[in-house]
Amino acid sequence: MSQRIVMRTGEALVEDEAGWSAAEPEVVIGELDGPVGNAIANLMGDQSKGHSKVFAILNCDVQVRPVTVMVSKVTVKNEKYTNILMGTVQAAIANGVLDAVRAGDIPKEKANDLGIIVSVWLDPAVITEDVDYEILFRTHRAAISKAIGKAMRNEPTIDWLLENQDKVTHCFHQMALDGELL
Repeated sequence: MSQRIVMRTGEALVEDEAGWSAAEPEVVIGELDGPVGNAIANLMGDQSKGHSKVFAILNCDVQVRPVTVMVSKVTVKNEKYTNILMGTVQAAIANGVLDAVRAGDIPKEKANDLGIIVSVWLDPAVITEDVDYEILFRTHRAAISKAIGKAMRNEPTIDWLLENQDKVTHCFHQMALDGELL
């Protein structure tokens, strides 16, 4: 039997050339009979306009395991944005979860015992730009799999963080320092 997973956290950034392609999910993973399961139940029962919570699905009527709940980081106000988030991105996240199981980051025998909460970033520019949905699908699929892997491996480690603290600068902070922020 696998070790109990109370709660793990992870994040990742995967992007292609186009700015709208960036995927930057944050994940929380844990047992359904613990704090993560309670959070999932509360999220699904506490819907709010502009921040709907939905299950990650491969297609209508095909929910993935471990159960995965998506929550948008951006307030959803546009039909096109909603359709992309609840279509391409939702399917990409579902596939990324299964990729993480296939890779062994999530033990297959725990697929029915764990839950995942994904805080989803979808660039609002997708409503005005000419979007390549294959690129968008690919970046979100890769990002969720990467975030899950990092969470399950407890990456980055505290030793790495302490060793590299002064070598890593937040990209938006650097842009502000360079006078490039809008």
